[in-house]
Amino acid sequence: MTESPFRPREKLIERQKFFQSIHKHTYLKGPYDKITSVAIPAALAATATFMIARGIYNMSHGIGKKE
Repeated sequence: MTESPFRPREKLIERQKFFQSIHKHTYLKGPYDKITSVAIPAALAATATFMIARGIYNMSHGIGKKE
C-alpha cells in the first residue's frame, strides 16, 4: 500500500517554476517574508541599541542607582 502525495506532481512543478522565475533572494519570495526577514530583526536591533544607549547615559550620569 503506497501513500498518496500531499499535492499532485503537476502542481509542485508549476509552483517550482513560479518560484524559480522570481529574481529575488530565496528568503524574500513569499508575501510576508519581508516582515519576518527584515522588519522583526530591524525592530530588535533598534530596541537593543536604544536600551544600550539609555544604560550608558544612566551610568554616566549616575541615574537609577539603588541606595
